Amino acid sequence: MIENEIFRALADPTRRALFEKLAAGRMNASALRQGMSISQPAISQHLSVLRQARLVREERQGRVVNYEIDPDGLALIAGWLERYRAYWPARVNALSDLLKDMEP
Repeated sequence: MIENEIFRALADPTRRALFEKLAAGRMNASALRQGMSISQPAISQHLSVLRQARLVREERQGRVVNYEIDPDGLALIAGWLERYRAYWPARVNALSDLLKDMEP
């Protein structure tokens, strides 16, 4: 399942940080590396995992490769979360009712 790849990719704090940086807009690997103590090859490996999980896509412009968040991957995450959206309000309401019943 692609959801497994997505969550496996985002489980790594470095990949989450790269993903969050890309939320600000398109960047190349050098810009993504700024402020991080990580090698360029490691950045490339992390970006490869994010691409395989369909969270990030790349666009080549000559010798420069820019990365951006892939909206299709975000749609997959949103779809997965949507399945559980109705579950939590009902559970929170049940807990609230239980707590009210326990009040002296």
